[in-house]
Amino acid sequence: MPIKEVFTLCHDFNIFVMMETYIVHPTEEQKKLVLDFFKSLNISYEKDDTLPVHVLEGIKRGQEDIKAGRTVSLEEFKKSLSISK
Repeated sequence: MPIKEVFTLCHDFNIFVMMETYIVHPTEEQKKLVLDFFKSLNISYEKDDTLPVHVLEGIKRGQEDIKAGRTVSLEEFKKSLSISK
């Protein structure tokens, strides 16, 4: 096997792919610009509209509290925080 072919084989084994994840929170005005930027550089991206599990669980608990009558008025809430007089 010629030296050039051996070098090419050895060099190819050193190639690895490294991926990183960035979480971006663009404003409405920035969305198109961000997506155009990704597309122009051939950057793959995913849009994830799902909420984290702990958020979904908190929403469910809140809904259960409302059904069970465990609610307070805004004024009661403010008083508990000593915000209003």
